[in-house]
Formats: sequence, C-alpha cells, structure tokens
Amino acid sequence: MDFDIPLLPGSPRRLSPRAVVRGGQGPRHGQQCLQVPGPPAQHLQGSVPQGSGQAPGGGSPPNSSVINNYLEASEPVSSEARVSRMHFHDNQRKVDYVLAYHYRKRGAHPGHGSPGHSLAIVSNGETGKDPQAGAAGDIELGPLDALEEERKEQREEFEHNLMEAGLELEKDLESKSQGSVFVRIHAPWQVLAREAEFLKIKVPTKKMYEIKSQGSIAKTFNKILHKLSAPLKPRVPEHSNSRMKNLSYPFSREKMYLYNIQDKDTFFDNATRSRIVHEILKRTTCSRANNTMGINSLIANNVYEAAYPLHDGEYDSSGDDMNDRKLLYQEWARYGVFYKFQPIDLIRKYFGEKIGLYFAWLGLYTSFLIPSSVIGIIVFLYGCATIEEDIPSKEMCDQQNAFTMCPLCDKSCDYWNLSSACGTARASHLFDNPATVFFSIFMALWATMFLENWKRLQMRLGYFWDLTGIEEEEEHSRPEYETKVREKMLKESNKSVVQKLGPSGTEAEDEDDEDKLTWKDRFPGYLMNFASILFMIALTFSIVFGVIVYRITTAAALSLNKATRSNVRVTVTATAVIINLVVILILDEIYGAVAKWLTKIEVPKTEQTFEERLILKAFLLKFVNAYSPIFYVAFFKGRFVGRPGSYVYVFDGYRMEECAPGGCLMELCIQLSIIMLGKQLIQNNIFEIGVPKLKKLFRKLKDETEPEEADSAHSKHPEQWDLDYSLEPYTGLTPEYMEMIIQFGFVTLFVASFPLAPVFALLNNVIEVRLDAKKFVTELRRPDAVRTKDIGIWFDILSGIGKFSVIINAFVIAVTSDFIPRLVYQYSYSHNGTLHGFVNHTLSFFNVSQLKEGTQPENSQFEQEVQFCRFKDYREPPWAPNPYEFSKQYWAVLSARLAFVIIFQNLVMFLSVLVDWMIPDIPTDISDQIKREKSLFVDFFLKEEHEKLKLTEEPSRRSQSIGRHSRRSPAASPAPSGRSQPGSSVSLGSQHTSV
Repeated sequence: MDFDIPLLPGSPRRLSPRAVVRGGQGPRHGQQCLQVPGPPAQHLQGSVPQGSGQAPGGGSPPNSSVINNYLEASEPVSSEARVSRMHFHDNQRKVDYVLAYHYRKRGAHPGHGSPGHSLAIVSNGETGKDPQAGAAGDIELGPLDALEEERKEQREEFEHNLMEAGLELEKDLESKSQGSVFVRIHAPWQVLAREAEFLKIKVPTKKMYEIKSQGSIAKTFNKILHKLSAPLKPRVPEHSNSRMKNLSYPFSREKMYLYNIQDKDTFFDNATRSRIVHEILKRTTCSRANNTMGINSLIANNVYEAAYPLHDGEYDSSGDDMNDRKLLYQEWARYGVFYKFQPIDLIRKYFGEKIGLYFAWLGLYTSFLIPSSVIGIIVFLYGCATIEEDIPSKEMCDQQNAFTMCPLCDKSCDYWNLSSACGTARASHLFDNPATVFFSIFMALWATMFLENWKRLQMRLGYFWDLTGIEEEEEHSRPEYETKVREKMLKESNKSVVQKLGPSGTEAEDEDDEDKLTWKDRFPGYLMNFASILFMIALTFSIVFGVIVYRITTAAALSLNKATRSNVRVTVTATAVIINLVVILILDEIYGAVAKWLTKIEVPKTEQTFEERLILKAFLLKFVNAYSPIFYVAFFKGRFVGRPGSYVYVFDGYRMEECAPGGCLMELCIQLSIIMLGKQLIQNNIFEIGVPKLKKLFRKLKDETEPEEADSAHSKHPEQWDLDYSLEPYTGLTPEYMEMIIQFGFVTLFVASFPLAPVFALLNNVIEVRLDAKKFVTELRRPDAVRTKDIGIWFDILSGIGKFSVIINAFVIAVTSDFIPRLVYQYSYSHNGTLHGFVNHTLSFFNVSQLKEGTQPENSQFEQEVQFCRFKDYREPPWAPNPYEFSKQYWAVLSARLAFVIIFQNLVMFLSVLVDWMIPDIPTDISDQIKREKSLFVDFFLKEEHEKLKLTEEPSRRSQSIGRHSRRSPAASPAPSGRSQPGSSVSLGSQHTSV
C-alpha cells in the first residue's frame, strides 16, 4: 500500500532507495508529499510502473510526468513556478554540483528493456520508463551504438554509487534524439556533516573573542589610515568583524554543541558545499570503467563532458536581488573600480583559498611596485637633469676633438667621426649614470622586502581564514596514472591480477609495490624530457643566433646604400627587436604546449605533482625564451669582435657586430623595453581579452549549426547550469602566475639598464587585476574551492629570481655599463680627478696601413687623409713594443669589474639577509593571537563539556528521585512519567549531538 510522507519546509529531502514520486491524491493544504510504494522495487535493472502526470504540489503543468526527479524536457516546469534557478525543481534542495554529458539516442532494438521503452537511472537508484524512447525521431548510429551504450551504463553505475554515498540527484529525461543532459547534485545535511568531519573542515564555534588591540601609536596611525583609505575600499559587507573573531574548530558530529548551527541549509557556504561534493566525486569508483576512480577519469574517457559547481546567479541581472557574484562584478571585476582595494575576503569566500591567495599576492605585488616606480622615475629624471653635465658625452659631441673612427664594416664602410654618435651617447646617460647603481641595490632589497611582506601577509590571511594547522588533503591518482598502472599489470601479471582489475574486484585501490610505476617504467619519459628540453633550449639559442646573422647581414646590406647608411644602426636594432618579440610570442605558446606534453609523458601520480613539474618545465623554457636575446645584448654583444686587422667573422665577409660608441647599455634598454611592453600588451592583454571572445563566438556558432531540437520555453528562461555550461572551463592558475613571474624577472633582473620597468609593470598590473577578475567572474565556470596555506612552488621561483637578480645586475653594472671604467679613470689616470679625457683614454690607435687586403674602404670620401683610426678597446698603440696587445689599463679595469661584482653581490646579499632577519615571518600580533586563541579554546571546550555533563547527569538524578518516590508510594502510577521525563531529558541532552 502507498502512504504519504509530509515534507516540512527546509528539512533534508533525500529520497530513500525505494521512493518513487507518483501521481495520486494531492497533499494536505500547506504540505508537500512524497508517495512511497508498498512493494519493494527491483534493483537497477528492474521495472517500475509509470507515474501519472501530476507532480506533487502542483508545481508542474498537468501533462508533465515526474519520475523520480526526471522531468520531460519537452514540457518543463514554468519559470513562474520556480523560486530559484539554484535549486531542484522542488524549490527546496540546493544544487551543489552539476555533471554534464552529451547523449545520442540509439535505435529501438529489441532486447533492451521492455519493447519500445528504454530504462533510465533515477535519483533513488530505481528505473523509470522514458515515454519518448523509441519514437520516430530516434536516429540510427550504427557502430557507435555499443560505445554510447557502454558510456550510458558507466554513467548509471557512477550515479548509483553517488546515491549510495548519500547524494541526491536530479536530471531531465533524454527525450530528444540527441542533446545535453545535466545531472544536478544535492548534498543533504547528513552527507555534509559526515564529509566535513572526514575532511577536518574548520567551522566557527559559538565562542567569539575580541582581537587584542595594538599599541596606542599604531592604533592611532591605523585609524588615520582607515579614514584616508575609506574611499578606496569596496562596498562589500565585512565577512569578519575586524574587532571580533569566532573561534574555529574542525567539524565533529560528536561535538555539535560547540557550533552555532542556526540553519543547517546555510551553515556551510556554497563553496564549502561544492568542495565536499567534489571530494565525493573524486573518490567514487566505477567498476564498469575498469575500476576508474573519480569524476576526472570519467571526463577523460568522455563519459561526462564537464563537472562544475554553479555560480551564485547572474552577474548582470536587473533588479535589486544581490548575490556574491553580482557584488564581485560591481565592486571588483570592472575597470571602473580600478582604484579600489580588492575585496579579498569575498574573493576567498566565493572562489576558495587558492584563488584568494593568488589575488592577495597580485595585489601586494602591485602595491609594492608603487615605491619602486617612484624611485625609478626619480633615477630617470636625475639622468635627464645631469645630461648637460656629463663630461664623456660632451667630449663625444665636441666636433673639435675629431676622433676618426675605424670603418664599421669591410669595403663599403668609410671612416667616420665619433661626434656623429652624439645622440646615442647623450641618450645612454639617461640610464647609465651613478644613480643606476643605487637603484640596483634598492631593487635587490625591494625584492627581499616584497617576499618577506608576502610571508607576513600569508600568515595573517591564514589566521583570519583559519588555515593555520590544516593538514594536506589526500591526493587521488590521476586518470593517466591509473591507465598506465593497469596496462603494466595486464602485461606483467597473471590471471589472478587480471581478475583483480575486473568488475568483481574490490581491492584494486590497495596498490602494492607491483601496482605502482617505478623509475624503470618512467625512465623513457625522463629521457624524452631531458632530450626535448635540451632541444628546445638549443632551438631558442639557434633562433637568437639567426637574429644575430640577420642584424649582421642587414647592416652590411644597408651600408652599401648611401641613403640608408646614416640610419643603419637604428634600423637594424628596431627590426631585430620586433623579430625577437614575434618569435618569443610564438615560442611561448609552443613551449607551453610542449611542457604539458612532456609532463604527461612522465605520468605523475597526483595532480599536485603534475602541476609542480609542469610549472618547472614551462618556467624553464619560457625563461630561456624571453631572456636569451636580452642576455646576448647584455653580456655577449661586442665582446668577441676582435680588432681592426684581426676581426672575428661569422661568415666570409661578415664581421661580428659590435656595440654602439656609447656602449651596449642603450641597446639593452631598447631590447628590454620593447620585449617587456610587447609581451604585456599583446600576450597578457590582447590575447586574454580576444581569445576568450573568439572561443565564445566559435562555440555559439557550433551550437547553432548542431541539429538539436530547439526548446523555445527553455531558451527564454535558461537555467543557471545551462548558462554556466556555456562558459569556459577553469584550467588553473598556472598561466596567471607565469606571466606575473616573467614580469617580475623583467622588473628585477635587468633593472640597472631600464629603471622605468617598474612603472610599466605597475600600469600593466592595474589593468591585469581587473582583467583577471572579470575573467573569473564573467567568463569562466566557477572553480572548485581549494584550501591551501601558501602559493606553493611559485614562492621558491620568486625567491630564486630575487637572488639571481643580484648577480645579473652586478654584471650589468660591471660589464655592460661604463660605470667601472669611469671610476678607474677618475681615480687612477685622471690628472685632475675628473672625467676630462675619459673618451680619449678608452680609444685605442690603429695604423690603417695594416688593414688586410680587400678590407680597406673603397672610394673613401673622408675629408682628410687618415693614417691612424681609433677603436674602442684598451690595447697598446702601433708604436709600442707589443702593438695591439691588451694594455695595463685593460687589466686594471677587468680587475675592478670583478672586484665590483664580488663586493656588490656580497653587500646586497648581506643586506637582504639582514632585512630577512629583521622582519619576522609571522607578525607579532598574529603570533600572540594564535597563542591566545589556543588558551581561549581550551577554556571554551572545558566549559561546554561541563555544561553537557550537567545535562546528561540531570536525567539520572531525576530518575533516582522518582524511583525513591515510587517506593514510598506504591499506589502511584510511574509508567507515564517514566516514559515522558527521560524522553524529554534525553532530547535535551541529545540536541547537541544529533546530526
């Protein structure tokens, strides 16, 4: 017989394994009912009589048949009857997660269920007949039938296993010939409580305490700062009172009395609920898919297309209804609010701790660029202000000095006056001046300060976000790893191991040593990785060499024409830098794909291991790709030229290129600025804006061309899972971090040659923050909330770049710039302690009669007859006993350069260590609060335990007094009081522990 179960509003609605929604008498006024059949239904392959048409509660149209939460897509529930698009069609159970897959109906073959009908898994583990199965609209797929049927069976088993784990499912009937189906998943309170305890999720307790106030001076300063920064703060509700904080404790069903549970539906926020469901999805097995573990494996095998949590409604909806997504869009993800601080607490609440930490790191990095930008501008302005006082550039521009320089190429190039390079020399002073050394030291200390402050901010966020003391979550094996293990076992094992992998095997998860991939199994992958990375690095170097050859040959070709001879250096430099930029952008995309492919070959076991190895490979390849042209200009260009009469040739007749008369620092500045600005403008902004829009347009065109039956009612009022399905899938934070890390390298590594690098980085990041925010809020599916304490391997990379930058800047100042030669001349060779005569001191003499045959200038148009020409080097003159050998000045300058590198490096390293030591990693107030929180929690825990003990002891005392009273009065009837009093007392005591 059937009986009605009244459903109270807000109560958990998990369908029992035998419940079927059927038509019949309507519920009493004010109640909703589930009708449960008397005889038990069969298991998955059984058949159940089809329900009538009326849905409980009358929410759906009269002809809409509801079979265990399966709704006919042809006649959906009207949008007016829906309270929220975030819930099941009963408007009660919240959708915590969505699985999506695409289906194609097979032909109506006999032997598959009842004739003319197909079976479908339902949310309670039963089966219901699809009234549309076998209709005339079905299409024949031929050989694809078996594959589609196999995937359908895998989905049925997986969904049944999810329901066995306690989850509740809802999905529409597969009523069309083909289309997309969304499986909505709801986690009831029992499941949330069980999994929260298993995952040790920290939740707030009843106890609140006041955060210890700072000293009077700091308190006053913070108040003033708070008032001044009020216009810059986003208008979002504060999720944590700045003065009060809840004690947090890992969730436990046995200690429910510790928590302030007012509403079980809202106790866990949406991000935590979806995280719990995702953990269940990751560990649920499917024996039909070779004991595949988790939803990721099924997506990899195309059983499902996607799995994602829902966004909290639309971000651009009209009306006053506000949700976290809409609030984030209005106060964070728009370019119009670029001047405001980021609502980090709201970002963390909505997206999880991992993404929250990324945006907190990006915000701190951007704010730290402000002082470095100011100092960089001051250094640049100092160069502009002192350009007229720079003696070497004035000597170069003085035409009376008439330094006759040796030809820049063979035959076609003539002798030339050094004064013709006046513009280059004056421009070099803008970046090659004494302030550059100070700025290099400042930036090295800046990098240390930034990393130390990030560690402190990380600890502060960890305290307020309750990340202190969290354990590393259990990592599940990747689908590719499981596949490799199965292949290995099938090849090397006997029949018993093969049976172990079959559907009846239950111990496939317990891997022993034979069930794991050893270094021998991975050795071919490691070998391929090593060879491929070497090949990619060699490819990068060969492309750099190709650009060098281009510069040499183009310079020689342009020198043949009198019209272009005057602008050879500018033309060659500009075109070569643009070629380098284009090559870097192309190779960046290629190297990203290659790094992912190489990491897959290694077959890492877990996602974390996969991500770390992918990051290292991608960073290595992209680092070499981005900086190799800059390294060439900084340290190699002009070092292997030779001298007049004994030049080094790349090819026959083509000499190695040399630096401009003012040095290579100006060219290094041009190279660095164009590559940095080009990468930021094209790759980081245009690609990030344009590519998603193109993908969205392509997907829209693809959907329009697919022969799928249109649903006009559904298209007018799409559900939230439909809207989210059309968004781009979230692929991780690696691209976001990578572009910022490469930019961090531009800012720190060669900052001695380009003091304005922090300025352009700051301008880029102001846009980048809002660009990333808009992408996460409007263009991507909602990511799974991931709890993590830090930014992982990225901090180690940042720290390595910071240390490497000290060495690089030391060599840039010592080798590339003229800072050391000027110091040596001023204090060792100058007659009056000034730089007068410095240019003449750096130029050596060469007897033009000693030029090799065929290399002399043809048809020289030089005004006077040339006997000696000058070239930039420290060599003995032709009349010396050892002509053209390195002079004493050369060795003196070389020694000074090496000494400067050693002193600079050790000084800056010492200052960095000193700053690191002076700034504690954990802020003092946070350290004190953590200690105080522990003592407060012990007191709170003991107090709650004492109160619980009182409640449990009170019933026994009452029963003892009742027993004594009954012995004194035998005529009294103890039965009613004996039943009611203990019952009520137990309910009082159990209100803290019932789940």
